[in-house]
Amino acid sequence: MSADLLKNIAFRVYITSTICFILGLKKTTKVSTARAGNRLSAFAMLLAILGTLIELGIVDDYRWIVGGLVAGSLIGALMAKRVEMTEIPELVALLNGLGGASSALVALSVVWAEVIEVGATDQTVAALVTGGAASAVTIALSIIVGGITFTGSVLALLKLKEKLNKGAPIMLPGRHVINAVLLLGAIAGIGHLGFMAVGPDSIIVSALVVTAISLVLGVLLVIPIGGADMPVVVSLLNSYSGIAAAMAGFVINSPLLIVVGATVGAAGLILTQIMCVAMNRSLLNVLVGGFGSNEGVDLGDQEYHSVTSCGAEEAAMVLDAAESVIIIPGYGLAVAQAQHTCRELADEMIKRGTKVTYAIHPVAGRMPGHMNVLLAEADVPYEQLIEMDQINGEFKNTDAVIVVGANDVVNPANTDPKSPIFGMPILNAHEARSVFIIKRSLSPGYAGIKNELFEYPNAMMIYGDAKKVMQQMTTELKEI
Repeated sequence: MSADLLKNIAFRVYITSTICFILGLKKTTKVSTARAGNRLSAFAMLLAILGTLIELGIVDDYRWIVGGLVAGSLIGALMAKRVEMTEIPELVALLNGLGGASSALVALSVVWAEVIEVGATDQTVAALVTGGAASAVTIALSIIVGGITFTGSVLALLKLKEKLNKGAPIMLPGRHVINAVLLLGAIAGIGHLGFMAVGPDSIIVSALVVTAISLVLGVLLVIPIGGADMPVVVSLLNSYSGIAAAMAGFVINSPLLIVVGATVGAAGLILTQIMCVAMNRSLLNVLVGGFGSNEGVDLGDQEYHSVTSCGAEEAAMVLDAAESVIIIPGYGLAVAQAQHTCRELADEMIKRGTKVTYAIHPVAGRMPGHMNVLLAEADVPYEQLIEMDQINGEFKNTDAVIVVGANDVVNPANTDPKSPIFGMPILNAHEARSVFIIKRSLSPGYAGIKNELFEYPNAMMIYGDAKKVMQQMTTELKEI
C-alpha cells in the first residue's frame, strides 16, 4: 500500500474521529446523555490512535506503541475502578496536568528530533523546524502553556486533598511582582528559543529555561487561590490543557489535535465563565484575589448564639406532613458517601406523595458538575436535578429543605457588603418553611465564615454523619 493511500485513509479516519469528539462533547452538556457522550469520545480517541498508526505505516518496532497502549489502558481501568466519587475532582486535576505535560513533551521532542539531532551549529530553531518562524513560536508557547498546566494541576490536586496548607491560600510576599517578572521572562524565552539561540547546546539551555519558567509559573499562579475557588481553577486548567493540545497540534501538523484541543479549550473557558458568574466574581479576581484567606476583611462576630437542633425523629415527622421537599447536596454528601442513602430517603418521601427535587448550585462540590455526577451514580432521576436559576423561585413555596453537607452555597451572608461572599448567588433555602441542616458540626465552609442560615428561626441542625442521619430519617418515616 502506497504512502499517499495510507495518508488518505488516515485523513478520513481523523475526520471521523473529529466529528465523534465534537458530538461526544455536545452530549456531555446534558446529564441524560453524558454517559453516551463519554463513550463516543472514547471511541473517537481510539479512532485517532488507529489513524496515527495508519499514517505511520510500517514502523521498525511496535513494542513501545503496544506497551504504551496496554499500560495506559490498565492504569485507566484501575483508576476507574478504585477512585471514589469524592476523588473525581482530584482525578480531573491530575488528568489536566498530564495533558499539559504531554503537550509540552511533544514540543520538546520536536525540538530534539528536528534541531538537536541535526547538530547544526549556526542555525536557530526557526530555521530548522518544519513551518519556520510560526512553528518556533508555537513550540515555545506549547512548552509554556503545557508546563503551567502541569504544575498548576498538581497544586490544585494537593489543595483539593488538603495536603497543602489545608487547601487555604498561600499568599507569598511580592507575588504579583514575581509573576510579572516570570511572565516577561516567558515572553523573552519565546524569542530566544525560537530566533536567538544558535547551536544544540544553546538551544537545549534555552528550552530548559523556558520549561523551568513555565513550571514555576504554574505553581505561583495556583498557590494563592483558596479552596472556595477550586471549581473555577479546575475548569480553567482544563481549558489550558486543551489550548496546550491545540498548540501541540500545530507543532506536529495534526488537524485532529488542533480541532479537539481548541474545542476543549473553548469549552473550558465557557465553563470557567459560568463558574465565575455563579460566584459573582471575575476571573482576574479569582486568580489574584486569594479568596478564602479573608485577608484584610472584618468578619465581625463569628460565634453562634441561637442555633436550634433536633433529631431524626422530629425531622421525619415534618417530612411526613410535607407536600414538597427540596434536597440541597454539597461536598459533605460526597465525603459521607451518602448519595445512595439520600436517594432512599427521597424515594420513601415520594412513596407518600411528596414532591422531591434536588437543588444544584453550580459550584457545589469541588468541581463543576460534581453533585450531578454524584447523584447520577446513585440513579437519581435526571429530571429531579434542578439548577439554581430554575429552582430558586420555588423555595418560598416549599414545605421543607434538607441541606446535606452544603455550607457557603446556602449562606444568606451573601447580602452583607462586609462578607467575603457578598454578591455570590446562593440557593434560597432560608425562604422555605422548614430547613434541616445535616452537618457534623458548626464548622465553616471554604469561605471560612459563619453561616447565618444556622441561626434562622426556621432552621434546625441535625448533627452527625450524613449517611447515618438519613438512614435514621428513612427508618423513622417508615415507622410513622
